[in-house]
Amino acid sequence: MKTALCEKLEAIDYSQIKSVKEWNNKVKEVLDIQSQWRQIGFVPRKWNTKIYKRYRAACDFFFRSKNEFYKSLRGEMEENLRKKITLCERAEAIKESHDWKNTTREMIDIQKEWKAVGVVPHKYVDSIWKRFISACDYFFEQKKLNTSSQYEQEQRNLDEKKVVIEKRKQLDTALEMEDALVKLHELMDQWYEIGHVPYKMKDRIYKEFYDATEAQFDRLNVGKAERKLEAYKSTISDIARSDNSKGQLLREREKLVRQYERIKNELQTYENNIGFLSISSKKGNHLLDDMNQKVEKIKSELVLLEKKIRAIEEEL
Repeated sequence: MKTALCEKLEAIDYSQIKSVKEWNNKVKEVLDIQSQWRQIGFVPRKWNTKIYKRYRAACDFFFRSKNEFYKSLRGEMEENLRKKITLCERAEAIKESHDWKNTTREMIDIQKEWKAVGVVPHKYVDSIWKRFISACDYFFEQKKLNTSSQYEQEQRNLDEKKVVIEKRKQLDTALEMEDALVKLHELMDQWYEIGHVPYKMKDRIYKEFYDATEAQFDRLNVGKAERKLEAYKSTISDIARSDNSKGQLLREREKLVRQYERIKNELQTYENNIGFLSISSKKGNHLLDDMNQKVEKIKSELVLLEKKIRAIEEEL
């Protein structure tokens, strides 16, 4: 049996393992072989050393090959990062241009080059993408605003959003919390129904809206969980107004249900562990307190997930 496992390891065709996914799958296979090896009993003494050396050599060769692959991959990803930084610099250098025709062509060419570059190290994925897309978006937003009618519409949208912000600030202080939250939710819907504002103002106007919302939540003593729920309801309402909203909402609901079941199982595990704990010692008491706090936190997460799922169902 151990000879058969050695043969499996030696039969691995390394020329066919070319991607991270393929290596991950092959690692699982090798780990399974190693598990089988440990479960098999001893072989005759005269064969023991020889078969183990053969097995060890095959395993070592596999993991050495894996490490070499990842080392090579890291070098390639670093080179890709340098290429993408250069593309960011090129996009940033032309983003203020008003030569719409030629610069649009150049910006599109830069985007095509970006797509042709491979992956970068994981820790830079978000930051380098945000830098690149920010330069591209800025240029195309300015180009769009060059059309006077579009600019005038975005100015009107900006004025409308300022009105919504003022309504938030002036919310009737006599309202009960539940009625106040309903009103805030209605204003949130109004906000999202209004179209785009001028690009240079979008961050500033959103911050004013966010600050006005937080100020009302503070006044009403709304907890963090309830704030998260209100923000989530607004996101769901926004999705409900988009194309293919039902499909998006169903996928979101499915994701939350899976999350709910996973956390529920986690809660069951903690509650079972608490049942086995001895509380007679100081160590037991301390551990029990920690686990009880964790249980309460998980229960709160479950309650929030239940409310989120209900919010989706109300939109379906």
